[in-house]
Amino acid sequence: MLIIGIAGGTGSGKTTVVQKLKGLLKAEDFVVIPQDAYYKDCAHLTAEQKAVQNFDHPDSIDFEYLIEHLNDLKEGKPVDQPVYSYVTCERSKTETVKVNPAHIIIIEGILVFTCEKLREMMDIKVFVDADADDRLSRVIARDIVERGKNVDQVLRRYEYTVKPMHLQFIEPTKRYADIIIPQGGHNQVAIDMLLAIIEKALKHNNSRAEEV
Repeated sequence: MLIIGIAGGTGSGKTTVVQKLKGLLKAEDFVVIPQDAYYKDCAHLTAEQKAVQNFDHPDSIDFEYLIEHLNDLKEGKPVDQPVYSYVTCERSKTETVKVNPAHIIIIEGILVFTCEKLREMMDIKVFVDADADDRLSRVIARDIVERGKNVDQVLRRYEYTVKPMHLQFIEPTKRYADIIIPQGGHNQVAIDMLLAIIEKALKHNNSRAEEV
């Protein structure tokens, strides 16, 4: 099993990189574990508290639960991945997504390199980089469509949480990356290089397994 971590700032193009890899890999060979599914449940908070919830701080992620699921997958056990809503800031009480073990596990999210224990489980660490202006434009478009926000709310959140949290927690984790992809999913050369590294690592892991 090969575990790949893909991190980078909000709106940097991480999801696009994952989608590009999906188009190049066999569907049965990999699964994607999104960090966003493991946000801590905020059902106990008031509407006012939810409105200012900081999704860009490492404390917002239930890393223990994510690592538990990753260990289960490594042991060949399927897991029930939680479903989280940015609109309600709550984890679904009735719905989960069944994830089966695969040769490649991709863990994707802005904060996945901030947890040392999670980093140590990764075979390849990829940081997707992009200019702040490009990231902001993507954040505005995404949050309006997917999270029910208006432009003022998005800009206020960017100023008070997204930007400072990026500088404090996310940008520094670039030093842990084995590969840095500038221009996000639009950098086809970098994606081709990443695919070659994945294929080489898989062959190496398979050779070691056969020796054992």
